Amino acid sequence: MITHIVARRLLLALTLLLGACAETAYYWQSIGGHMRLMQSARPIRDWLEDAQTAPALRARLQLAQQIRHFATTRLHLPDNASYQAYADLHRRHVVWNVVATPEFSLTLKTWCFPVAGCVTYRGYFDESAANQQASELRHQGWEVSVYGVPAYSTLGWMNWAGGDPLLNTFVHYSDGELARLMFHELAHQVVYVADDTRFNESFATAVERLGVRQWLDLKGDPQVKAQYQLFDQRRVQFRTLTRQTRQKLLDFYAQKQALAQSKQEISAIKNKIMQEFRADYTQIKQQWGGYSGFDAWVAQANNASFAAQAAYDDLVPGFEALFEQVGRDWQRFYDAVRQLAKMAAIERNTHLQQWAQEQTLG
Repeated sequence: MITHIVARRLLLALTLLLGACAETAYYWQSIGGHMRLMQSARPIRDWLEDAQTAPALRARLQLAQQIRHFATTRLHLPDNASYQAYADLHRRHVVWNVVATPEFSLTLKTWCFPVAGCVTYRGYFDESAANQQASELRHQGWEVSVYGVPAYSTLGWMNWAGGDPLLNTFVHYSDGELARLMFHELAHQVVYVADDTRFNESFATAVERLGVRQWLDLKGDPQVKAQYQLFDQRRVQFRTLTRQTRQKLLDFYAQKQALAQSKQEISAIKNKIMQEFRADYTQIKQQWGGYSGFDAWVAQANNASFAAQAAYDDLVPGFEALFEQVGRDWQRFYDAVRQLAKMAAIERNTHLQQWAQEQTLG
C-alpha cells in the first residue's frame, strides 16, 4: 500500500508538473484518481498470505504472477514494480475515455498534456465526469464516444511509487485475455512516442498478440488455448468488419466535397453505411451462435468509436512483419521499434505499411 509520505510526494510532483496548465480541475481529478488507486493497492504476497482472500482471487493472482514472469523472462518486457500489487476498485472500469471526431470525419480530436504529449482521448476516473465532457463536446458539434477502460499504463514513470497494480477490472479475465492485457500494458513501458497514439497502441497490440501465442504454446493447456482461439477468432472477424466499414466511411468523406450534396444527403449516405455495418454484424453474430460480446459497441458505433479502434489496428501488421524480419527475437524487435520511434511519424508509418504489404505478398 502506498504510504501517506509517498502519496504526498506523488501529489507534490504532479502538482509542480501540472501547475502551469489551464485545466486545473481535469488534472486534479487525474491526480486524485490515480492516488486513490495506489492507496488501494496491497502487495500480492500480502493477498496470498491473507486467509481472508477468496480462493478464486488467490488463483488469479497466482496466475498473474506466472504471466508476469513469462513476460519478463521470455518476452523481455520490463521487470519492475508493475503488477506486483493488487487493488479492488469496486467498479467495472478503472477509467472512462472520451474520444471525439467531426460529424463527417474520422480524424480524432487531440488533447495535449505535460510529459505524455498529445493523445487522441481524454480519460476520467469518474464516469459521470466523462459523460459530462462528452455532452459538452456534442453541444459543440463533435461526434463523441465514451468507453470504459480496464487498465492503463503509467509508462514506468510511477514505479518508484509502486508501479501499475493488478486490478479487479481485469484480473478475472480468461487466462488468455489476462495475459494479453498485461503484455499490452507492459509494452507501453518499452517504447512510447509522444503525440502518436496510433504508433503506441499498434505496437502494444502487436506485442500482446505475438506474446499470447507464445504463452499459450508454452502453457500447453488445450482448453485454455481453445477458449482463447475462439474469442480471438470472433474478435478478428469483428475487427475485419469494422475495418471495412471504416474504409467505406473514409472513402466517402474524402469525396463528399466533390459530390456537392447537401448536409442532409451526406448524412443519409453516412447512415446507410452504418446500417449496412449493423446488418453485416447481425449476420456474423448468427455464425457465432448468438454471442453478444460486441453488441454494446455496435449499438453505439459512430465516427469516434471507429476512429478510436483504428489506433489499435492500423499499424499492427507492420509491427508483426518487423518481428519476423528480426528473426522473432524480442530484443532485436524492441531495438528496431526504438529506431522507428526516432523517425518522423510519416517516415515510420511508411516503413510499417510497406513491411505489412510485403508480408502479405509473401
